Amino acid sequence: MGRLAQLFVPKDRGFFDLFEAAADTALQAAELLDRMLADHPDHPELPGQIRELEHAGDKITHDLVHQINTTFVTPIDREDILALASALDDVTDLVEEVADLFVLYKIEAPMLQAQELAHLLALACKEIAAAMPSLRSFGDFGTHIVEINRLENEGDRVSREAVAALFDAGIDPMVVIRWKDVFERLEDAIDATERTANVLEGIRIKNT
Repeated sequence: MGRLAQLFVPKDRGFFDLFEAAADTALQAAELLDRMLADHPDHPELPGQIRELEHAGDKITHDLVHQINTTFVTPIDREDILALASALDDVTDLVEEVADLFVLYKIEAPMLQAQELAHLLALACKEIAAAMPSLRSFGDFGTHIVEINRLENEGDRVSREAVAALFDAGIDPMVVIRWKDVFERLEDAIDATERTANVLEGIRIKNT
């Protein structure tokens, strides 16, 4: 963004407030999922709480779109606002999908790899939430980006091992299908954190 354009940037920094709220919502949902899988089935209320956070995330995304449509000059490019809002919303949506699958499939006990993936997801969301305040000044959040990338790579490794274990253990085919769905959604959620990190890094580069 050029110096002339910056003169017209509104003092209202509401976009950044909403981004931080979206990141915090994703983090809360991921931490609940991490707890849900670690203690499953001891907390049957957690899927409902995660669903409420997903609805809250949708409301934040709606508010971001509304603010785009009612703001003449945005602090960052409109397409970047939409990309970041969408990436953050995807994380929370996918967390909720994992929780829903546990209910839908009536899973009695999670596999160890699912617990590991949920924990990696929560750690990645923590890095996103920690990086988000730096977006206000387009500061350097490179250490958070690097850590998210590392967690995503670790998630890929755990996911591959999980799927291989399903087919090596002679498990009932229907159980294999169900767990494969769970692992894929968990991997998708971790991938979404990396997409969010990539959008953040792109915004920082464009505006510095």
